[in-house]
Amino acid sequence: MSNREGNLDAPTRHPVDWKNPAFYDEAAAFKEMERVFDVCHGCRRCVSLCRAFPTLFDLVDATQDGEVHGVAKKAYWNVVDQCYLCDLCYMTKCPYVPPHPWNLDFPHLMLRAKAIKHKAGKVSAGERFLASTDAHGQFAGIPIVVQAVNAINKTKPARKLMEKALGVHRDAWMPELATQRFRWSAAKAGKATTVVDGERSPGKVAIFATCYVNYNEPGIGHDLLKSLEHNAIPYVIVEKESCCGMPKLELGDLEGVERHKSVNIPMLAKYAREGYAIVSAIPTCTLMFKQELPLLFPEDPEVRLVQQAMFDPFEYFVARHKDGMLKTDFKQPLGKVSYHIPCHGRVQNIGKKTQELLQLIGKSVPVQLTTVERCSGHAGTYGVKKDYHESAMRIGKPVFQAMAKDEPDYISSDCALAGHHIAQGMLNAGSPAARLEHPLSLLRIAYGLE
Repeated sequence: MSNREGNLDAPTRHPVDWKNPAFYDEAAAFKEMERVFDVCHGCRRCVSLCRAFPTLFDLVDATQDGEVHGVAKKAYWNVVDQCYLCDLCYMTKCPYVPPHPWNLDFPHLMLRAKAIKHKAGKVSAGERFLASTDAHGQFAGIPIVVQAVNAINKTKPARKLMEKALGVHRDAWMPELATQRFRWSAAKAGKATTVVDGERSPGKVAIFATCYVNYNEPGIGHDLLKSLEHNAIPYVIVEKESCCGMPKLELGDLEGVERHKSVNIPMLAKYAREGYAIVSAIPTCTLMFKQELPLLFPEDPEVRLVQQAMFDPFEYFVARHKDGMLKTDFKQPLGKVSYHIPCHGRVQNIGKKTQELLQLIGKSVPVQLTTVERCSGHAGTYGVKKDYHESAMRIGKPVFQAMAKDEPDYISSDCALAGHHIAQGMLNAGSPAARLEHPLSLLRIAYGLE
């Protein structure tokens, strides 16, 4: 194969060889970063995606001869710290990803660097705490305590303390803890019992609740259950679960990812073997099981089994519709809807399934849909950190403007964190108020379900 510019073949991913001691060789990692950075410098196609690439190009442009070899290796960490593993450069922009012979995988090279940094003990305690979603979600659902925690976290003194102790920007939106956890309040199984498999869609669903739905916005999970019940699809809540591991992955804590995997995969594999579609309402969690875990543990057959059974909720509902098994008795108009496709939804390679279903709703009741397909800037914990919040707001500015353009009745994103980040950006810009609802909530509203 010649070293042509661009690729005519579909991107492929190589497994992450993270258990090989050579993976943590800093000198070897720097050598590979220099090679990849040199290609990126000559291309610059990704300059508009995030702060990692402008940071790199500014470093190169500041050298005497304007080449990568003049950049000090210690400055590479500035680039690494700006990458939040959204995967958009790999999946939507880079013409040199495998099978191109230049073999660029920028996100997983940044992951390698983050893993080296984590193993060297250079990740702060505040960052480690923010990535421990199971830990700081434990107050959720505890009467009096949760109300007190939520109230305190809104005060200026508490936000100043959080900024100092945890590195959380005092102005960043932070999720509240739920007064009732999803796993405590949801029925363990649905009322429907008849399983009707389709060509594209298993006839029963196992719900992986996710930390965010369980501890912060259980209403998203309940709205998913209501739509499943309305369509007479039997469901169960997964008996036991841990964090999907993505917050640990973003820190380079691969051993932490493995600990979560050791809880989740055996349990989820059981449901996969029993013929369930496994559905997660958070795109990041879904992506973790569809892509990252299979690349971290390529020899584990149970990981592959779970990967094959994993569905985004709208991927599942659209498949159900194509099988002729989804009710389209929509009753409630949604009016103007500005819908945002999050990065971790885009890189699943499933198409625009949420948009498809919102358009399907629009065939029955009035829906004026605007779709925005660009990074919101929130990116997991990146958008709340003191060092990056202002960058996150700048990255999201085009999204905030596009979402506000037609003065929508609703704004919505499959990523709940991105949705709130967008709402904050629109509020700061003085845009007319719009109601923020998750797409699963819009589906429930359109069905006329209470």
